Amino acid sequence: METYRLTKSFPKEEVYGLIAQMRRAAVSISSNIVEGCARDSRAEYLRFLEISFGSARELVYPAGLAERLGYFLLRRKVLRPLGNWMSAKKSWLR
Repeated sequence: METYRLTKSFPKEEVYGLIAQMRRAAVSISSNIVEGCARDSRAEYLRFLEISFGSARELVYPAGLAERLGYFLLRRKVLRPLGNWMSAKKSWLR
């Protein structure tokens, strides 16, 4: 939800660029966790967590670009919480 809230104020010319890419990556994170929970084995569950982790990493670059373009202050609002989430999930995959 935070990604949707943050990208709502982006310039309209970013609708099919940064906004779409960031929102797809954000939705993919939770979608893959949910799909992994529905699987029958721990191995499949962990595979979907790995995919989710990849989507989280995919969100980092466009968020950094949006910050460099002056659309929002990234570190406090996105990178720190995302980094904390990624660190917690990374330990699950070991």
